[in-house]
Amino acid sequence: MSTARTALETEEHQALRAAVAALGKRYGRDYMTTVIREGRHTDELWAEAAKLGYLGVNLPEEYGGGGGGMAELSIVLEELGAAGSPLLMMIVSPAICGTVIARFGTEEQKRTWLPGLADGSLTMAFGITEPDAGSNSHRITTTARRDGDDWVLTGRKVFVSGVDIADATLIVGRTEDARSGKLKPCLFIVPREAPGFGRNQIDMELHAPEKQFELVLDDVRLPADALVGDEDAGLLQLFAGLNPERIMTAAFGIGMGRFALGRAVEYARTRQVWKDPIGAHQAIAHPLATAHIDLELSRLMMQKAARLYDEGDDIGAGEAANMAKYAAGEACVKAVDQAVHTLGGNGLTREYGLASLITASRVARIAPVSREMILNYVSHQSLGLPKSY
Repeated sequence: MSTARTALETEEHQALRAAVAALGKRYGRDYMTTVIREGRHTDELWAEAAKLGYLGVNLPEEYGGGGGGMAELSIVLEELGAAGSPLLMMIVSPAICGTVIARFGTEEQKRTWLPGLADGSLTMAFGITEPDAGSNSHRITTTARRDGDDWVLTGRKVFVSGVDIADATLIVGRTEDARSGKLKPCLFIVPREAPGFGRNQIDMELHAPEKQFELVLDDVRLPADALVGDEDAGLLQLFAGLNPERIMTAAFGIGMGRFALGRAVEYARTRQVWKDPIGAHQAIAHPLATAHIDLELSRLMMQKAARLYDEGDDIGAGEAANMAKYAAGEACVKAVDQAVHTLGGNGLTREYGLASLITASRVARIAPVSREMILNYVSHQSLGLPKSY
C-alpha cells in the first residue's frame, strides 16, 4: 500500500483496507469472469463480505451495522474493485437504500430492513431513472396517488440494477402537494412480488453479474407504511441517497482503475522486447504514472466527500461527491485504456481480464449521472454561472 494512500487514514481504516484487500485477493478477477460467463451472481463473495461485516459497515450498530459511514463503505468497494471483483450492488443496497432508511425511515422500517441489508440476507434495488427523463429528475412521471390509506403507483423505470435478486426496490415517485398542486419526489419501498410490479431484463453489451431491468408499475397498491420518511421532505430525502451513490460510484471507478493499472504495471515490468523491460521506456511509463496520479487525486476527493457526508454536511458533500464521481470516472476510463494499450494484443485476451473493462469502465462516466450533468452542477452551483435550461 502506498504512503500516499495511508497518510490520511486512521489505523482502523488502514486495517479495514488491508482486510478487504485480502478478501478480494481470495476471489479476484478470475472469480468474477467465471460468474459472468456462467450467468450466476456473486453469492459467495457477497455472503462472505456480509459475514465479515463489510456490507453493513455504514449502517447503525443498533440495527446490526458497523456504525461507520461512507468513508468505511467506500474503502470496502474500492478494495474489492482493486482485486478485480467489485460488488456493484453495494452502491445500491447498503449505500443508497440503507442510508435513506437509516436517516428517514420509521422505526418499523429500520427494524424490518436494516439488519438484513447489513448481514446480506436482504437486498434492495433503487429505481429513479425513467425512459423519457434521463438525468432530469424533474421530468419523472412515476406518480403515487392516495386511495384511502393506501398508495397506488403508476409509471416506468429503466436501468435498474439487480431487481431480480432484490427483495424490494426503493422507487422514486412523485406525489401531488395538496397545497400547491405541484408534484414532489417521494420514496416508496416496493416488494419484488407486489401485484402490478413487472420487470423486463435489458439486453446489455455490458457483461456483469448484476443485470439491468426496465420496470413497469401498473397500479401497484402499497400500504401507507411503504412511504419512506416525511411526505413533505422531498428532495432532502432523495439527495440523502444520491450523494452516497456518487461517492460509491467513485470508489467503484477507482478500484477498477487500480486493478487495470496493477495488471499493466506488472506486465510492463516483465515484458521484454528489446534489451530492457518495456516499462523502462517513457512512452510506456509516463502514461501509467499519469494514470496513477489521476486515481490518487480522485481518491482524495472521494475521501473529502465521504467525510463531509459522514459529518452531516449535505451541501458540501453534494459538491464534493459530484466532483469525486467525475474525477474517478475519467481516471478509470483512462487507466483501463492505457492498461489495455500497454499489453497490446494481450490486453484483448480473456486471460488478462482487461478487455471486458473497456465497456465496464464507461459506467463510471455515464451512471448514475453523466459527466456533462456534473459539469452543469459545478458551473451552476460552484461557479455561479447561469443555466441554459
